[in-house]
Amino acid sequence: MGTLRRLRYDLRHNHVLLLMMLPGLALLIIFKYMPMYGILVSFKDYQLFKGFLASKWVGFRQFQRFFNDPFFFRVVRNTFILGFYNLFFNFPAPILLALMLNEVRLRRFKRVVQTVSYLPFFISHVIIVGMLKSFLSPDNGVINNAIAALGMEKINFFSLSSWFRTIYIGSELWQGVGYGSILYLAAITGIDQELYEAARVDGASRTQNIIHITIPCLIPTISILFIMRVGGVITVGFEKVYLMYSSATYETADVISTYVYRMGLMGTDPNISYATAIGLINSVVSMILVWGTNMFSRKFLEESLW
Repeated sequence: MGTLRRLRYDLRHNHVLLLMMLPGLALLIIFKYMPMYGILVSFKDYQLFKGFLASKWVGFRQFQRFFNDPFFFRVVRNTFILGFYNLFFNFPAPILLALMLNEVRLRRFKRVVQTVSYLPFFISHVIIVGMLKSFLSPDNGVINNAIAALGMEKINFFSLSSWFRTIYIGSELWQGVGYGSILYLAAITGIDQELYEAARVDGASRTQNIIHITIPCLIPTISILFIMRVGGVITVGFEKVYLMYSSATYETADVISTYVYRMGLMGTDPNISYATAIGLINSVVSMILVWGTNMFSRKFLEESLW
């Protein structure tokens, strides 16, 4: 009865807010929940001209095919390596930048640094990769010209699989570090300034203030963002990888998302069911990672998404 009374109260007193919520709820249902019905394609031998209902049900055959695929270990290994490298190098970077910017006392310099660090985030992946290929070109690239000036042989970076991860992680760091620091800077501004004043009275240095006040106050924000970031470990950005890689760099560059694209849409015999099955496995593993990280954070840090 309590729930029904609450519902009647909301309908009577908050009907305007509920009406404002309807468009967003409709979009969520149409574009997020209704497409979930398509997951059933992964359990069928989907034929485009037969349609969804007439296609043959094959159970877990598509999943077994992926686990027996000769490229299974390569795409899974590359996905996890790129994902964890990205998490290891690029997750702490915005925190460090926010801490450093918070200590800058010259406002004009601080604004210039913030603007310069934010700008790459708003550049499309196509332009970013075009810039990388221009800078790293073995013909007239700035980097290779510098290498040649030092008396060393030029490097064809985009044709060597050993350089792909370095270029990808480095470009992700450059593109996202500034924008990622916004939330941490906002959280820092919300810290009670009386804590810093009390610490200064006790003789604490700026480094001690960071260690004993700023970072502990950032732990809730860091925990929540870390949980969300872990869920994306194996959903490595398709757009940039697809634009950067080539058949010469498949050994280190081919990830699950690009493999799904090739299997489902490319080639002479694309298999939509097979690609859907791989994508479903990817989503399930991401969900398990988020759930496990959330449980860990709730138990040891007392912060969680749910």
